[in-house]
Amino acid sequence: MSSVPTNLYTDAGGQLVERRYRLAVVVGPDAGLTHAIDSGTTMVGTHADNDVVLTDGTVSRYHLELQVRRDGLHVRDLDSTNGTRWGGARVQAITLTEPGRLRLGKHTEVELQADDVPATLGDFPGDRFGKVIGETPPMKRLFALLQRVAITDATVLREGETGTGKEAIAEALHTASGRARGPFVVVDCASIPRELIASELFGHARGSYTGAISDKRGLVESADGGTLFLDEIGELPLDLQPQLLRALEKREVRRVGETRPIPVDLRVIAATHRDLRAMVKSGGFREDLYYRLAVVRCEVPPLRARLGDLPALARHFAEAFGRSGWDVSPALVEQLARHGWPGNVRELRNVVERALSLGTIAVDAEPAPPPGAPAGAGAGAGAPSAILELPFKEAKAALVEGFERDYLVHLLARHKGNISRAALEAGIDRNYIHRLVKKYNLDVERG
Repeated sequence: MSSVPTNLYTDAGGQLVERRYRLAVVVGPDAGLTHAIDSGTTMVGTHADNDVVLTDGTVSRYHLELQVRRDGLHVRDLDSTNGTRWGGARVQAITLTEPGRLRLGKHTEVELQADDVPATLGDFPGDRFGKVIGETPPMKRLFALLQRVAITDATVLREGETGTGKEAIAEALHTASGRARGPFVVVDCASIPRELIASELFGHARGSYTGAISDKRGLVESADGGTLFLDEIGELPLDLQPQLLRALEKREVRRVGETRPIPVDLRVIAATHRDLRAMVKSGGFREDLYYRLAVVRCEVPPLRARLGDLPALARHFAEAFGRSGWDVSPALVEQLARHGWPGNVRELRNVVERALSLGTIAVDAEPAPPPGAPAGAGAGAGAPSAILELPFKEAKAALVEGFERDYLVHLLARHKGNISRAALEAGIDRNYIHRLVKKYNLDVERG
């Protein structure tokens, strides 16, 4: 594949960071020498052709090779005479994920350190990324991030409400990458029956279980050479998460009923409308799998946060239904802007399709939820007709989120904002309530 080696990740503050490494000679005749390790391969030795040239006679002419990879900094000894040591033990090859010190030959020690810098995104010039449309500031920022990440093999976790176009974004990332000629394989973790998930993901051998009448290639294996999109990853059963983690870490799969591993070369994009960090805290999602997936995190804004895109989106959907030149008048835009859009862009598409069929716009006139509230907020006591017209999975998610917010508002009101007492009554951890308060942007006095 022609993708650039992965060196991007999202830090704890949500900022995209470019991971670089620096080599510093700390012991030996070349002490004080430093070298920035960029993407590609860095050669270390005494020959003048190396990137880092040492003068220690106990170091071989071509002693060491350093390579930035997806999982860290790969160190390989090039069959040197006096060896390379890590922690006192001679090593042939090792992948470092943390800073550390190596001993080369008999007299030289080098430190390998992370040297991270904020990634430069720049301005996004257009009004779309792939098939995803947007010209408002939130979408421009998202497109700039996607454009920067697309050319790498970085694993991306796409977060946000249902109906915001997660599959279109994943496909756009694939198309803009060096893997565009490879397969784009979609796995909907929420729709595969639990008893079939392992077989669907990893494949199976003939006779491995009743009904397995032939060998079957799994979806992970089918993505070899391309991109694997794990939609609704938060719905993956906990007992299957270790298998997926191993496949992502080792880039290999074992079919059900087989012991032979099959290597796969793929890029992973995952999406969820759930708060995976909260699920990790509650034990519903593995922490190691979360960090494996959340290398680069991007949150797609809901439609109510980008109302300036309504005219362009409405015209785009009209053209998709064969009605170019559809009049999106200021009065129509004003009517659309008053709607809460619990189903986001998917709901707008349905509204436009219905309007073209019936000749009139029909949307509920409920006000938009307050800032920070999820799609469907206020829907806990009953489902607005707009939600009932969504696909089952999206409608269910909107209703659950609406109930969650309503329950929290009433719970905190009963306890005058005291989170400790509210948590005790509800039987949930107070830290979880803190996260929900932040998620829904509620103004309460924290106990």
